[in-house]
Amino acid sequence: MSDSSYFDYIIIGSGLAGFQLALKMASDSFFDDKQIALIDTSKKNTNDKTWSFWETEPSQWNDVVHKRWYKASVFTSKKRIELNLKPYVYKTIRAIDFYKVAKEKLRNHTNFHFIIDNVESVSEKPEIVVSTKKNTYRASHIFDSRIPQEFFKKTKKYTSIIQHFKGIIIKTENAFFDETKIIMMDYRLKDGAQTTFTYVLPFSKTEALVEFTYFTENLVDEATYDRFIKTYITDYLKIKAFKIIESEKGNIPMTNFPFEKYNTNHITKIGTGGGWVKGSTGYSFKHTEKKVLKIIENLKTNKTPSKNLFKRKYKFYDTIFLKVLKDENHKGEWIFEQFYCKNESKTMFKFLDEESNFLEELKIMQSLFSWSFIKAFFKTL
Repeated sequence: MSDSSYFDYIIIGSGLAGFQLALKMASDSFFDDKQIALIDTSKKNTNDKTWSFWETEPSQWNDVVHKRWYKASVFTSKKRIELNLKPYVYKTIRAIDFYKVAKEKLRNHTNFHFIIDNVESVSEKPEIVVSTKKNTYRASHIFDSRIPQEFFKKTKKYTSIIQHFKGIIIKTENAFFDETKIIMMDYRLKDGAQTTFTYVLPFSKTEALVEFTYFTENLVDEATYDRFIKTYITDYLKIKAFKIIESEKGNIPMTNFPFEKYNTNHITKIGTGGGWVKGSTGYSFKHTEKKVLKIIENLKTNKTPSKNLFKRKYKFYDTIFLKVLKDENHKGEWIFEQFYCKNESKTMFKFLDEESNFLEELKIMQSLFSWSFIKAFFKTL
């Protein structure tokens, strides 16, 4: 086995988590003498997704942000809620822009290596080895974004639903959109008694992403998404003529599955495969940034990289929320109406970012107080 097959760190998956981790390593002189490989089956040359998130300024991502907003609307069947997001800014990043900048920055560092290949297995005894379709590599530590196979085995031990969606970017001839404000959630159009909503990101007065989203246990066929998206555009946005520029689909696990149990001294699960997606919302961009910072800190202080990546109380809160949504899926609209109607934007975002204090958490809990949450609380205990 040649020396070229050994790396200090191997990152499996050049997605959001893999690239964020690699970029943070590249910006820290501690890793200048470390050989780091990123292995992925794709060259990341297509716009395969969009990431949206909120944050306060300043930000390290401003050079790749596609659009930002300071206001949002939430529609329920009973009311319209207007949100002033400041001091937060809601932002969206196109994956292709993120990939392009990430690759450009990493290629300026000769100790980073891109390997296009399919990982078939990872082992750590008697040595740490990554076996791919074409080769075998050794490493001191592996960061693995693949979802554990055990997650896909249906079990009643854990609570899981899926955030699944399809979105299309449309362009109109006339000005239809208020480009200063997003529609965070619109519950007026429903698929039966399930938790479904429409999400609208206006990129300009004539261009917007319109997405129909489910928080449910089961997926639907593509024609179902298409039907609801078309209905929303024609009946709610009142747009009769438009051109589809792009489309995207996705499904994100919202779960209390213990991904962290698959971390070892030499293998750290990252991204979706590491449980970095927020269980109650499906958001991951800023949570990834925080977990990457913690990993870097752990590596530099000679600790296990996965040490203290999660805060137990927030996993408990997420489990209660998921339990209500799974057992009483029709309550989704009521839950989010209470959440957005009875709390300030700053309080909500701090809670969802896992940066809230006890009083802020108490206020959130009071806004959602109901028999459904009481039952879920005791079931979770």
